[in-house]
Amino acid sequence: MPERESLSTSIRNKIEQQLHKLVTRSHHASQPKDDRIPATFLQAGAPRFWLAVLCIGIGAGVGAVILTRLLEIVQHLVWAGSGTDILDAASHAGAWRHIVVLLGAGAVVGIGQLVLVRLSSGNGIDITSAIWFSAGRLPVVRTLGSAVLSVVVVGMGASLGREGAPKQAGAVVADLISDKARLSDEQRRLLVACGAGAGMGAAYGVPLGGALFALEVLRGMLALRLVLPALLASLVATTISWLVLPNAPTYQIPSFPYSAGALAWALVIGPIAGLVSVGYVKTVAWADRNKPTGWHRLAAPVLVLGLLGLISVKFPQLLGNGSDLSQLLYVGGITSSALLMPLLILKPVATVACLGSGAPGGLFTPSLTLGALLGGTLGHFGSQLGSGVPLGLSAVLGAGAVLAATTQGPISAVVLMMELTGRDRSFMAPLLLAVIAATLVSRLIEPRSIYDARLSDKEVKARLAAREPSPQ
Repeated sequence: MPERESLSTSIRNKIEQQLHKLVTRSHHASQPKDDRIPATFLQAGAPRFWLAVLCIGIGAGVGAVILTRLLEIVQHLVWAGSGTDILDAASHAGAWRHIVVLLGAGAVVGIGQLVLVRLSSGNGIDITSAIWFSAGRLPVVRTLGSAVLSVVVVGMGASLGREGAPKQAGAVVADLISDKARLSDEQRRLLVACGAGAGMGAAYGVPLGGALFALEVLRGMLALRLVLPALLASLVATTISWLVLPNAPTYQIPSFPYSAGALAWALVIGPIAGLVSVGYVKTVAWADRNKPTGWHRLAAPVLVLGLLGLISVKFPQLLGNGSDLSQLLYVGGITSSALLMPLLILKPVATVACLGSGAPGGLFTPSLTLGALLGGTLGHFGSQLGSGVPLGLSAVLGAGAVLAATTQGPISAVVLMMELTGRDRSFMAPLLLAVIAATLVSRLIEPRSIYDARLSDKEVKARLAAREPSPQ
């Protein structure tokens, strides 16, 4: 009898489990369709969703224009330059200006961080973490405050990227509009990524790259129902920015000759770029985990940025996001190993030090610059061995390879390089080879990207599991 009762209980439990699965499936099937991403205009809630996408594109574009102009104004005021070329202005500035301006930037960071801490708890704001673990919800005041602070200190010479600010602004706009439209968590998660990508697309004039960056790097997946909102938001934002900001490629490069030597050289640069990217990502993650707290929030940035100002007297290339330095490398404007090798070490160290001091800013352009320096340095030694590959092409390949490996976004990296330079066929084949090799090597060792730096090991594993579920 006990055995019969035990068997009966087991069968009943199995039946209840099956019924529970059926009920759960039925519940999900009966959920309102507007909880999902609308695949057609006929789907419930689609008009509200697409209107939100349009408004996000407009808001991200306006935000990018305002923040870019603010950056140029700050840069012009403190460096007495054109407002667009910090390297040229800093090269002609006296030593006292380097030290005073960067000490001032450190003070601005310290005071700004103390103010932001009072506005919101925590040591930092991370869009990636918000998208994956908070359904895209962001602290609005602190995020916008961090964006403005980022623009000011980058304009003053902090070795960080300027794309962090428009990304944050676009993400906040998406969060606010999602609230207003009462969108679901899944829709908000996508639209916050789209808003961030649209802000970046507008800041650099890269609509397709901004959309792919939003999905591949921030959202972590590519699908038709996700691609269309990202494309529309980025297109609208970039179109608005082109009404005010220059509609021209960020980098002017020559047309490089296609050759078998370039393909072979890409297979040399790619794996090396992958290994360098792993070290860079790990260092960024370490710096982010060890940001100053308490009164050190005020002292650390003054010390770090003041030291940067002192070193920049001899190496003005260390200042700013590195776009001016990359431009020189892409046209083969730096050929001396006596300059390339110190910059290859000092520029990423300056970026990591600024980040670790608590200074807010992006890592997109600094990653490109690291790759350009790596490619330029390798190209210099390759030319000594008779590789026949132009130094500028070597720098372009290094930039694309490091960008792909550090963001874990090979498709968006290739498209971004095409849009940023206005070129495609002259470097497409070798760039693809370098990107593939670099990404494979980096993912073998370190699955984390520079945008996952604030995530814990547990969160990284959860994100990877969601992006690439194990086969059943």
